[in-house]
Amino acid sequence: MTAIHSTTPDTVLVAIDIAKHRHEVLIAIPGKKRRKRMTILSNKTDHERLVSFLSGLGKQVQIGFEPTGNYHRTLAWFLHQAGFELRLISSVALARTREAMFGTWDKNDPKDAQVILHMLSLGQSLPFMDPLVEHINDIQELSKTHEIVLT
Repeated sequence: MTAIHSTTPDTVLVAIDIAKHRHEVLIAIPGKKRRKRMTILSNKTDHERLVSFLSGLGKQVQIGFEPTGNYHRTLAWFLHQAGFELRLISSVALARTREAMFGTWDKNDPKDAQVILHMLSLGQSLPFMDPLVEHINDIQELSKTHEIVLT
């Protein structure tokens, strides 16, 4: 079960659906009815564009994403360095919530961003711990090596 994590009403919630080459971003700004949608490519220029937009809001920002392979790592590192709070969304919880919300298992990137934003607003996320920042990358690499040797 995913832990419940609450946010203040003035927090900007950002949902990012991670993919290999581009990421779908959905932003809920307090006091605005419409959500802002962005598509960013997996490159430094677009990462800087997203950070610039979010920093310009002048509010606390909480960013949620589903870790996808290793594709989330560069964006997560960049956002962490910019000082944003990062939250993980469980893949299983995301799939179950998407199925409950839309009545189907069918998925697409904008739909997943909506579900991630919904889960963030409910506080159903976990803190993101970057292995390099937390100095646990050696343990992670040993774990991966152990898995490869066993198979």
